[in-house]
Amino acid sequence: MKVSVKIVNKSHHALPSYSTLFSAGMDIRANLSEPVTLAPLERMLIPTGLYIALPEGYEAQIRPRSGLALKHGITIPNTPGTIDADYRGEVGIIVLNVSDKPFTIEDGERICQMVVKEYCRVEWDEVESLDETERGAGGFGHTGVK
Repeated sequence: MKVSVKIVNKSHHALPSYSTLFSAGMDIRANLSEPVTLAPLERMLIPTGLYIALPEGYEAQIRPRSGLALKHGITIPNTPGTIDADYRGEVGIIVLNVSDKPFTIEDGERICQMVVKEYCRVEWDEVESLDETERGAGGFGHTGVK
């Protein structure tokens, strides 16, 4: 399925794109005038130079890149971050260095993935009780580790 999304690119990089035929996420690049270094446990808002207009009923989810997370401890603290359909400001990416070493982000570096998803809105039906299930209120590891 494809959906048309309007985008303004004020960066000097190519538009976000899919790396492979079956990629769910598009790589998003940093748009920096100079490299920035994150100290261990430091977080920073990284500009992208991108502005998008999603259709009603869609959101863009911002997710970490697995390679940056595994190799360098760079993640997205509010993952997945959500860009709503009515937001028109610059797409900014909050990155967090959870490693014990400084990490430098260069201009044009792929810093996250963006996944565009359709969603539904909830209409609450307030009741006095819920139906019973076999699981009940079991959660947080109630089925064991193996």
